[in-house]
Amino acid sequence: MAENNLKILGAWPSPYVMRPRIALNIKSLGYDFLEEQFDSKSDLLLKSNPVYKKMPVLIHDGKPICESLIIVEYIDENWNSGPTILPSDPYDRAIARFWASYIDDKWFPALRGIVAAQGEDAKKAATESVVEGLVLLEDAFKNCSKGEKFFGGDKIGYLDIAFGCLLGGVRVTEKMNNVTLLDVARTPGLYKWAEDFCADSSVKDVMPETNKLVEVAKISQAKIRAQASS
Repeated sequence: MAENNLKILGAWPSPYVMRPRIALNIKSLGYDFLEEQFDSKSDLLLKSNPVYKKMPVLIHDGKPICESLIIVEYIDENWNSGPTILPSDPYDRAIARFWASYIDDKWFPALRGIVAAQGEDAKKAATESVVEGLVLLEDAFKNCSKGEKFFGGDKIGYLDIAFGCLLGGVRVTEKMNNVTLLDVARTPGLYKWAEDFCADSSVKDVMPETNKLVEVAKISQAKIRAQASS
């Protein structure tokens, strides 16, 4: 049994599930990882998140907390041990939350749009939209990091977790669509940040290998095509 009776419900390929796992690692908190399937969710998951019926869910002493970034904030607020995750300054906290919302609400859907694009012109337009977002995030990185390695400064913080967990999706999209998104010439800060993020001790054991994520993506795409043709 994990310390503090902590459980994470989720599937290993999910970037959203990675977020609370990294936060728990940053705080050096042990937890039980209860593996879920995308197409066959457990009764415990459905009971724990009856509104959205989505992963991840953190269960702490029998009480469920839902939505990945809400869970990250809960972990940071509930355990004072270890490094803080959210910025201490209220303005910096607001900025980090703003960019995290941008990433989830606009940038990540654009990334998925590359996969959904039909035809070369549509794929090119979708790719340009994602790259434009990365240029914006390059500027955000310069402002938030204040010259340090991470958005959070000299250590991984809230915005690093929010964005960094999507790097697997970036790599898969690049590999499967023969495009370059994170480019050292165009976004040098983000390029180096991505390397540092993935190499961090709190991240490297939960960041899935790109080839494994590609296999998951291929299976998912095959199911979507089969449903569309039936």
